Amino acid sequence: MFLGHILSLHFRVFLNTMMLSYNAFSMEFFAERTYPMSEILNVPEIFGTDVFNEATMKQRLPGAVYDAWKSCIATGSQLPLDVANEIAEGMKQWATERGATHYTHWFQPMTGITAEKHDSFISPTGDGRVIMEFSGKELVRGEPDASSFPSGGLRATFEARGYTAWDPTSCAFVKDGSLYIPTCFFSYTGECLDKKTPLLRSIDDVSREAVRILRLFGDSDTKRVICSVGAEQEYFLLPKDLYAQREDLRLTGRTLFGAQPPKGQELDDHYFGTIRTRVSSFMRDLDEQLWRLGILSKTKHNEGAPCQHELAPIYTDANTACDDNQLIMAIMKKCAAKHNLVCLLHEKPFAGISGSGKHNNWSLSTDSGKNLFSPGKTPSQNARFLVFLAAFIAGVDDYQDFLRCTVAYAGNDHRLGANEAPPAIISVFLGDELNAIIRSIIDGTNYQEPEKSMLRIGVDVLPAIPKDTTDRNRTSPLAFTGNKFEFRMLGSSQSIAEPNIALNTIMAEELSRFADVLEKAEDFDKALHDLVCETFTNHQRILFDGNGYSEEWKQEAARRGLSNLSSTAEAIPAYIQPKNIDLVVRHGIFTEAEFRARYAIQLEAYNKIVNIEARTMVDMAIHQILPAAVHYTRSLCDSVAAKKSLGAPCRAESRLLQELSEHTDGLYDAVETMKEELGKVPRDAKAAAWYYHDVIVRGMNDIRREADRLEELTDKSFWPYPTYSDLLFY
Repeated sequence: MFLGHILSLHFRVFLNTMMLSYNAFSMEFFAERTYPMSEILNVPEIFGTDVFNEATMKQRLPGAVYDAWKSCIATGSQLPLDVANEIAEGMKQWATERGATHYTHWFQPMTGITAEKHDSFISPTGDGRVIMEFSGKELVRGEPDASSFPSGGLRATFEARGYTAWDPTSCAFVKDGSLYIPTCFFSYTGECLDKKTPLLRSIDDVSREAVRILRLFGDSDTKRVICSVGAEQEYFLLPKDLYAQREDLRLTGRTLFGAQPPKGQELDDHYFGTIRTRVSSFMRDLDEQLWRLGILSKTKHNEGAPCQHELAPIYTDANTACDDNQLIMAIMKKCAAKHNLVCLLHEKPFAGISGSGKHNNWSLSTDSGKNLFSPGKTPSQNARFLVFLAAFIAGVDDYQDFLRCTVAYAGNDHRLGANEAPPAIISVFLGDELNAIIRSIIDGTNYQEPEKSMLRIGVDVLPAIPKDTTDRNRTSPLAFTGNKFEFRMLGSSQSIAEPNIALNTIMAEELSRFADVLEKAEDFDKALHDLVCETFTNHQRILFDGNGYSEEWKQEAARRGLSNLSSTAEAIPAYIQPKNIDLVVRHGIFTEAEFRARYAIQLEAYNKIVNIEARTMVDMAIHQILPAAVHYTRSLCDSVAAKKSLGAPCRAESRLLQELSEHTDGLYDAVETMKEELGKVPRDAKAAAWYYHDVIVRGMNDIRREADRLEELTDKSFWPYPTYSDLLFY
C-alpha cells in the first residue's frame, strides 16, 4: 500500500512536470508562430493619420497659406519663402505631436530604392537648452552627397555637391520618429539624379498633349489629365532563422543552389489558399501601417508558389503610386522582421517555381474623373476612346524596345518568358470585341455588335451573369483590362518609375502627332477617321491575343518584325538607340546626358549583380558544399570498410560513393573554371555584360547542376544549409 502510494505520488509529480514542460513548450512554440491581435481597427479613423495631406493642411494652415500652396500646385509656380516658412512651421508642429524628433528629405536615387538623411528639429537657445525649429528653407531644399549614388558619369567622386528639392505634390508623412519629406534629387550642375524628377516631367507632358486632344472634342473644362497607376506587388515570406542560414539569400536575395523538393506548386493548392496564421498576422500588421500612411492597400492573397503572396492597392496618380510602392516594399521588409519572417522581393528566389513581378495598371483620366480608356457601352461609336486607343497602340509599336529596356535587369532575366510572366516580346492584347472593331475600321466594313451573351453557372438561385467581352490573357505583356492597360513585365523588386515614364512619354508623342494633324484639318470628322484607320492599319502587327508562351508566337513575331530582346545584355543597348534618345530629349523628359547616364547605370548594375552572384556561388561551393560532400564521402568510406571487414555486401554504398565522387570532382572543376573566368571580365561595360551573360551565367549553371546533384545524394544531416523543402514548407 505504501509502495503504491509512493508510485502514485511519483506518477503525479511526473505528470505535473510533463504538463509544465508541455505548457512551457506550447508558450514558446506559439509565441514564435502567432502574434497578439491589437484592438479592432477603425480603418476610416486611422487612414492617413500619419500623412500631412491636403485635409490636414487645410486644417492646420492659415487660409491664405493653404490657398497659396494650392495655387503653386495648379500653376507650377515657385513657392514664396514666407509661405514655405508657414507650411514648415505647421508641418513641424503636426509631426512633433506624432512623436517626430527629426526630419528627412526622402528621395529616390538611381539605386532603385529610397534614400534618407535625418536631421533633428533641435536648435540651441544659448543657455544650454534647445527649441524645436524647422524653416521653409529646410523644407524646400537639402544637400546630400551626390557622388556617393549612381550617376552614370554625371558626377565624379570629387564633385560631391547635390541637392534635394521638396516635391509639393507629394504628401509628407511621419514614420519611425521622423518627418519624411518627398523630394527630387539633382546635381550641382542641374542634372536629375533620381527617378522622381523625370516621372514628374512625363506626367506633365502626357497631360499637356492629352488636353490638346480633348479640346478638339469640345472639352473646354478639363484643365489636366491624370496618369493613374496601380502596382500589384508580389513577394515571398520565409522564416528568419532559415533565411539566416543561407549565404546566397543574404547576399543576393535568391537561392543560387537548391535541388527540387518532392512537392512544388504542381497541385495549385497555394494559390488563393487559406493564409497561414503567422502570415495573416503579418498582413494585418502591414495593412495597418500602410493605411496610417494613406496607402490604399486593398487586396491580399496567397500567390501561385509556396510562401508567395500578393498585395494590390487601389490605383492612384502615378507620382503617388510610385512613392507608395517604394514605401510598400520598405515596410514589408521591416514588418516581416517583427514577425520573425524575411520578405524576399527578388524576381526569382527559387528555381522551379513561379517568381514574383509587379502588374502595373496604367490609365489616363481627366481632372473630373472621366477615364479616357473607358470604352463606354458602345465602344465602336466612342471616337475619343478610339483615338486614345490608337495612340497607345502606335506608341507601343514604335517604342517597343524602349518599354522592354525599362524592365531589363538581372533578376528579371530569370522570370520573363517563363510560364509565370510574359515573354520578352512586346505585344498588346485587346480582346475579341475591340479586335473586331479595329478590323472593321481597317477593312472599312460595318461593325456588328455581338448579342449580349449570358453565362449561366448552373445554380438556380443565382441570377445569370453577363459575360465579359474581354477575356484576360496572362501571357500578354500589355493587356487591356476594361479601362486600363496592365503592363505585366515589371519585376517585383524594381521601381515602377521607369516603366511609367516610358508609357507616359510614348503616349505623349503619339497624342502630340495626332493633335498636330487634327488641329490643321478642315474636315475634322474625315481627318479623324483617316487618322485612326491609318494608325490601326500601320500598327496592327503589335496586336496579339494568343498564347505568348508558344514557339509559334516567337516565329510569328519574327515574321512581323517585332523585337525579341530575350536578356538584359541584349536589351540594354537598345535603350540608347537614336530614336529613343530623340524621343525623351524632344519631350523634355531627359537631357541626352541624363538618359545616357541611366543606360550606364543599368549596365553597371547588371554586371555587378551577376559578379556578386558568381562569387557567392564560388564561396558557398568551396566553404560549405564541397566540405559537406567530402565529410559524407568519408562516412561512406568508413561504412564500406566496416562492411568489407565483416564480409557483408556494400553495393549501395559503393555505387553512392562513386557517384558522389564524380559530382564532387565535377563541382570542384566547375568552381576552378569559374574562378579563372571571373579574372577575364572585359573592362568595357557593354562587352562585360555580354561576357557575364555568355560565359559567367553559363558557368554558374554548371556549378549549380553539380551542387544540386550532390544535395540529392548527401545525407541531410551533413548538408550545410536549409533545403527547398525546409524553406518552402516550413
